[in-house]
Amino acid sequence: MSVNRRLPASNGRLLSNMKSWKLNEPLHGSNCPRACRRKPLLLWFFGFVAIGTVWFILSFNSKYLMSKENEAICEERERILLQRYNVSRKQIHALASLLSGSDQNTVQSWELRVSAIRYHVSSSNLIKGCWWVIGIIMSYFCLLWRSQKQKLVQGHPGAQQKQLKHFPRGPSRGTGRWRKKLLVIFVSLGIIGSFWLFWHLNTGIMQRREETLANMCDERARMLQDQFNVSMNHVHALAILVSTFHHGKHPSAIDQKIFGEYTESTAFERPLTSGVAYALKVLHSDRMHFEKQHGWTIKKMETENEALVQDCIPEKLDPAPIQDEYAPVIFAQETVSHIVSIDMMSGKEDHENILRARASGKGVLTSPFKLLKSNHLGVVLTFAVYNTNLPLDATPEQRTEATVGYLGASYDVPSLVDKLLHQLASKQTIVVNVYDTTNASAPITMYGTDVADTGLLHISSLDFGDPLRKHEMHCRFKQRPPLPWTAINASVGVFVITLLLGHIFYAAINRIAKVEADYRQMRELKVRAEAADVAKSQFLATVSHEIRTPMNGVLGMLQMLMDTELDENQMDCAQTAHKSGKDLISVISEVLDQAKIEAGKLELEAVAFDPRAILDEVLSLFSEKSNEKGIELAVYASNQVPKVVIGDPKRFRQIITNLVGNSLKFTHDKGHVFVSVHLASEVKNPLHIMDAVLREGLNLSQDITNRTYDTLSGFPVCNRWKSWANFTKLSGTNEPEIIQLLVIVEDTGIGIPTDAQSRIFTPFMQADSSTSRTYGGTGIGLSISRCLVDLMGGEIGFVSEPGIGSTFSFTGTFRKGESTSLDAMRQNNHFGSEFQELRTLVVDRRKIRAEVTKYHLQRLGMSVDVTYSLNSACSCLSNVCNMSMLAMILIDKDAWDKEYHILYTIKKRRQNGIKGDPLNLPKIFLLATHLSSNEQDELKSVGVIDDILMKPLWFSSLIQCYRESLGTENKRVNRKKVSKLGNLLIDKQILVVDDNAVNRRVAKGVLQKYGAKVTAVESGRAALKMLELPHNFDACFMDLQMPEMDGFEATRKIRCLESEVNEKIACGQASAEMFGNISYWHIPILAMTADSTQSSNEECIKCGMNDYVSKPFEEEQLYMAMARFFKSDS
Repeated sequence: MSVNRRLPASNGRLLSNMKSWKLNEPLHGSNCPRACRRKPLLLWFFGFVAIGTVWFILSFNSKYLMSKENEAICEERERILLQRYNVSRKQIHALASLLSGSDQNTVQSWELRVSAIRYHVSSSNLIKGCWWVIGIIMSYFCLLWRSQKQKLVQGHPGAQQKQLKHFPRGPSRGTGRWRKKLLVIFVSLGIIGSFWLFWHLNTGIMQRREETLANMCDERARMLQDQFNVSMNHVHALAILVSTFHHGKHPSAIDQKIFGEYTESTAFERPLTSGVAYALKVLHSDRMHFEKQHGWTIKKMETENEALVQDCIPEKLDPAPIQDEYAPVIFAQETVSHIVSIDMMSGKEDHENILRARASGKGVLTSPFKLLKSNHLGVVLTFAVYNTNLPLDATPEQRTEATVGYLGASYDVPSLVDKLLHQLASKQTIVVNVYDTTNASAPITMYGTDVADTGLLHISSLDFGDPLRKHEMHCRFKQRPPLPWTAINASVGVFVITLLLGHIFYAAINRIAKVEADYRQMRELKVRAEAADVAKSQFLATVSHEIRTPMNGVLGMLQMLMDTELDENQMDCAQTAHKSGKDLISVISEVLDQAKIEAGKLELEAVAFDPRAILDEVLSLFSEKSNEKGIELAVYASNQVPKVVIGDPKRFRQIITNLVGNSLKFTHDKGHVFVSVHLASEVKNPLHIMDAVLREGLNLSQDITNRTYDTLSGFPVCNRWKSWANFTKLSGTNEPEIIQLLVIVEDTGIGIPTDAQSRIFTPFMQADSSTSRTYGGTGIGLSISRCLVDLMGGEIGFVSEPGIGSTFSFTGTFRKGESTSLDAMRQNNHFGSEFQELRTLVVDRRKIRAEVTKYHLQRLGMSVDVTYSLNSACSCLSNVCNMSMLAMILIDKDAWDKEYHILYTIKKRRQNGIKGDPLNLPKIFLLATHLSSNEQDELKSVGVIDDILMKPLWFSSLIQCYRESLGTENKRVNRKKVSKLGNLLIDKQILVVDDNAVNRRVAKGVLQKYGAKVTAVESGRAALKMLELPHNFDACFMDLQMPEMDGFEATRKIRCLESEVNEKIACGQASAEMFGNISYWHIPILAMTADSTQSSNEECIKCGMNDYVSKPFEEEQLYMAMARFFKSDS
């Protein structure tokens, strides 16, 4: 059908090309018109006839051949469907009619049609490729002649005549000879190609025949194996049942009658077994008691090769000889009840099976043997029965000791395979043989007879659960394959096509040459584009280095200046200059991030971090700015958010920082900025089980009397639900370790104009032209945030209303982590012992704000109660017991202002509550966003509150405030905390290598500030001299770009020296005493450069450096780098 669809299009293109041939008629004399009209017509006519004939033969032949093979396959699949799913043929036909839209198509005809089409497509892919090549070449030929026509028609008449003079009046002899030679060569290649095509298609037919045989054989092997495994599982279950109800009950709940009736009634679950029996483990010392108890003597098998299903008369058998252990059958299925009292340990195969089964705890098989009843080959499956006290990870000795009996089942393999082949019988039958190949040199035939070799053999392995026994299924076709008519017809068709292609070969060569020229041009453009991209990356790296290098000196010197004794004005100037420098570094970093994103070179880390700690860092970063503007800044994390996730904390913090920074920038002296983190799946929970903050955000209610809203600050906000309404990935993933975090940043700022909302994520674009002048900024923060969210596999959206505010939401995909992997978690556990189970009362008129305060207190391990008015709090404190159980009371400033008169009642009850140790009284704190020092003194003078806690709240601020109120921590001492980095670097010998004297001075000053002993050198050669083994340095900070010898080469030589010394010490050529009593030398080398690109970082690690520290230095960055090599002294 596909060939017929292409022919009309080809004919259409041929007819259009006739015009170009007619255009060239005057070029070849007066007799050309008729010839030019006849040649294309004859060419396309014979081509059409040849192609149609070949296609007709191929399609007819393929359908005829497929009708023989696929009809059998379809019937076989239909039969399997009928038997496996227990449906009727009419039901299958009705289902096929429903799917196809016609009640007349049956399942068999539908499957035959699909199989025939699939076979035709797979068998004639090469032929169809030829048709496509013909069509493409013909199209090129048409385009070539059409272009010649357009050149002649569209040109100037004079120029046209001049152009016509250059055409030869007739075909030259050289051209004719070249075409004849090329035609001979092409025809020769066509003949060779036809033979190759015959071989290729014939090989494909044989491969498909082999695949068909392999599929049929594998299917039979798989079904046989599955049925055997199911039956084996039932036998194993029966062994457990015997262990439970015979050995686990006293007296036993099973006897021969119960066992026989149960096994007969459940025989349908074990259709492959011919008999099941249970033998008890009896020691020689217990034999006499056992025989007396059962009333019969333990009998010996007549021969060593007999099995439990053989015909035998126990009364005629001899008693079992004396041995250490016996396994007499005490229970047996009715079909093999005659083997009761026979010792299974007296048979050679059964004896080996019993020993292997009880040592391994798994089912084991015997080698094939003849069953006397059916004269078929069968096997015996044996399971050991253990007492109920056997541990799960028992050793073979423990299993042997815990063995109490053995459960055996016999399988009639030929009957099993016959039944399986009867279910899968079809017209295209195959011959199946089953072998036991445990002994590869002498396989045992378990099923089947020898048949004539039909040329194909497929072997499928069978796994019956016993690793020591190997079985295989051999399959062959009964009949030899027919002649490959498809290959014969296709090769003939290719030969005919070769003759047709000779007429258009010349045009094809010209077109191919043009395509190659275009390809070369494209390659050149590609190389230029790649070179431009490399130049751009190098430019960015150079600019980053050239700007960061002097900025490192500026910021470092300013920091060292601020550490000296300065007056207030000087300190303010230094801090302003330092902040401006950091802002410049931030702008540079944003521009570099944008360039990395555009180049596709920005990669995310995968480290463990605490999302709540990230929120605390954001609060600490913006707390001063929010207090200056009088804006309430708060964060909240749902209880369902894991304590530790695995992802990129730096980029996660960067997104939140960008959003919070924008919110604070565009929010004036009122309102709030609220950041909340939830699981993305929480938004789909019903309201009654939803997180409290999410629920309150949905049910925003307005207080009509006070004209306020139930939000963090009482000002109206946008509907946060609209910010993620268009998210498509909130459904989450099926992997339990993968989670999606939803972060919401809500503000009450000026909002975004409606006409500007469509371009806020565009790089270097802001809401309007006056925004950058009024508020500052580069306009790429949101663009970078969106790109980072995309890298995290999430989405970002927003909702904004001018005059009300904006709400941004984004999601990110993370993996759950373990809390023990973070130092922060250990720090939290350190504080948990002090605040665990303390009871706290929060008084706040706004529910969302109360939940935020409750969240921070619960992080300390406190038990929190919430009331929404001072009147309720007064009622709670009316009981002396309640007051004594409270550790502290937190009252929000709003509740304080609205119910000021109740404060005196609280003061009086507090004074009269407990007349004893004042430390037992609850500490009362006032929560406020912005208060002057005079206002704070005035509030404290009332005598009700112990201290004022300024927002925003975070983990460490609550701890510090409570300790100060108890007098356990001095405020002034707490302001200057002991640095974590100082604990790491104290008395450490550090080598600093930098060619810039200012940078050496800055690095030396920073490291000495934390107690390190620093030695500074100016070049890589000097560093090599200082680090000659042995040396006393603990770490080395190495600049990368230095004259004479850069940091990369210096590091490689240092590592080479260390490797040589380590190898000598390991081989005994040198002793550790010769090298400072150190048996393995490897000094930590940290790259110290202003180039912060990813490629530079990778090159540092590749040359042997341990980590990467960018300029200018940050304490946290130094700490994270040095913590890998040094342990803290604290």
